[in-house]
Amino acid sequence: MQFTRPFTGADLHYFSRAADLGFDFVELLVPEPEDKLPLSDARKAAEDAGIFLVLAARVNPQRSIASDDEAARAGGLDYLKHTVDVAAELGARIVGGPLYGEPMVFAGRPPVPRSDDEIAVRAERTVSGLSQVAPRARAAGVTFALEALNRFETDIVSTTRQCVEVVDAVNDEGLGVMLDTFHMNMEDRSIPDAIRLAGDRIVHFQANENHRGHPGTGHLDWPAIMRALHQVGYAGPISLEPFRRADDRVALPIAHWRAPREDEGPKLRAGLGVIRNALSLAGVDQ
Repeated sequence: MQFTRPFTGADLHYFSRAADLGFDFVELLVPEPEDKLPLSDARKAAEDAGIFLVLAARVNPQRSIASDDEAARAGGLDYLKHTVDVAAELGARIVGGPLYGEPMVFAGRPPVPRSDDEIAVRAERTVSGLSQVAPRARAAGVTFALEALNRFETDIVSTTRQCVEVVDAVNDEGLGVMLDTFHMNMEDRSIPDAIRLAGDRIVHFQANENHRGHPGTGHLDWPAIMRALHQVGYAGPISLEPFRRADDRVALPIAHWRAPREDEGPKLRAGLGVIRNALSLAGVDQ
C-alpha cells in the first residue's frame, strides 16, 4: 500500500523498488480475488528481488471470530484458514493483523457499551477462534501475529497487555504478538515497558510514527524502543507503514489511504535509516 492499492499482478515491479531502497521484505495485504494477484508470480517476483514476504490479514464484520453472528464467526474462521494457505503458497511465515475481526469505526460499527457478561463472551469467542486456527498455522510453518488496535478501530484487543492475555490463553506456537507503535503510542503507558511485557511472545513489529508519517518525523523515541526490542531478544521482522502523506489540507480525510503525491523513495530510505541507526545504538548487529 505504500506505492499503490490494490496491489495486482501488474505491480510486482515494486518488490525490486523496495529492495533497491534497502528493505529486506515487503508486508503485503492478503490478496483478495478482485486483486488479480497470481500467487506463484508474486512469490517468484519477491525471490527474484531478493526479499521475503509478510502478510497482513484483512478482517471485516463478516470475518469476525468475536462476532455475535454465527455466520460471521464461521466466516472469520474460514478466512483465517485461507490466509494460512495463501501464506504457504507465497512462502510467507507470518500472517499479522487484528485477527479477531470486529473492526469498528472504519467498518461503520460504532462503539457500544457492553455488559460484563457480553465482554466475557466476546473474549471467550476470540480465544476459542484463535485456538482453532493456531495449530493449523503451526503445522504449515506459519505464525499468526495478533495485533492490538487503538480504541477507535476495535473494542476487542487495544493494549499490549490484552494482546498478551489472549496469546497466553491460546498457548500455541502458531500464535504470537504483533506490536504496532502507532497504536501503542495511544494505548500503552510506555512503549518500551509494553515491549518488555510482551517479551519473547513478539513475532512481528511495525515501527510507525505517532502520526503514521515516516520514522524520524514524529516524536517517538526510536533508540529507546529498539533498545527494548533488543533486551527481549527480538530478532524478527520490523516493518514500516508511513501512510501520512505530505498533504495537510483542511477537511482532508487523513484516516483514509491515499496514493502518494510525490516520489517518496528518499523519505522511505531515510526512515529506514532512522530505524537501522536506532538498532545500531541499541547494540544490534545487522
